[in-house]
Amino acid sequence: MGGTVDLRSDTVTQPTDRMREAMATARVGDDVFREDPTVAELEGFAARMVGHPAGLFCASGTMANLVAVLTHCRRGDAVLADAEAHVLHYEAGGMSVLAGAFPQPLRTGDGHPTLEELEAAVGPPDVHRPPARLVWLENTHNRAGGVAYRPDRTAAVARWAHARGLRVHLDGARLFNAAVALGVAAADLAAPVDSVMVSLSKGLSAPAGSVLCGSEAFVEEARRWRKALGGGMRQVGVLAAAGLVALREMVDRLWEDHRRARVLAEGLAEIPGVEVDPDRVQTNIVLARVADAPGVVERLRAHGVLALALDARTIRFVTHRHVDDGGVERAVRAMRAAVAG
Repeated sequence: MGGTVDLRSDTVTQPTDRMREAMATARVGDDVFREDPTVAELEGFAARMVGHPAGLFCASGTMANLVAVLTHCRRGDAVLADAEAHVLHYEAGGMSVLAGAFPQPLRTGDGHPTLEELEAAVGPPDVHRPPARLVWLENTHNRAGGVAYRPDRTAAVARWAHARGLRVHLDGARLFNAAVALGVAAADLAAPVDSVMVSLSKGLSAPAGSVLCGSEAFVEEARRWRKALGGGMRQVGVLAAAGLVALREMVDRLWEDHRRARVLAEGLAEIPGVEVDPDRVQTNIVLARVADAPGVVERLRAHGVLALALDARTIRFVTHRHVDDGGVERAVRAMRAAVAG
């Protein structure tokens, strides 16, 4: 039967041998004093990849997103985000609790707000409402099933926002999955926005860390907020070294995860009682609808397959480099048995 097939998230990936070697031999210094050469190299390399002048290494994507809100917004400013955005569901309400920003959820058609939806949300100036300050995008979109949004859509939102004095942040935790799926450079997806976060610890397999990128002035201010949150780390080049390997060596293989996700979706779609649309699977996330998601997830575990119940009827499966073709086949067999009860 083999070991457990863990499809809960691509965050379960382990660092590669090359990452471990790089970590063991990394040149380090005190990064709070800006003396860690490996961190500086990572920040510059990541920023160039996403088309921005500067980068800031953060402990996590949640920290990087919160730093972005703190840097862009004043207390009481509104953040316009899709109602299913990761920041509204999985980041402990940090933008409100710690940044004092007001999340304004938008009911979008596919997770990426249209200009009409944004225009309606902003409306005319009104003393009764918090002023809109930041538009929040997510690419790929987690709860929409790993959907990748084209560069022209992001660019159009950025033009609209900038014309109204608003800023745009892109949660690009899986931005490189989007770039690979669409056949474009990551910079094509991220250059138009004011800031972007990319995660190193998901499909790219680094043990920890994300990079927040933007203008030099933005990053300088963001560095202060990172420090205020306790994110000023010392000889953190040992982690940055793994991040450099992740960016240099792990992006081009993401298509394998996408292919396996599509195979998984096609297999699940054939099971009675499971609703999956394989044509909507663009990257490494598969959403399956069943009658009792928590119950099915528990029965899957008994068959050696791990997945996540997003709500009462939706199960999320995420492929990554530790799930091979055999693992996908096992997951389909286990799902068939789990749904049957």
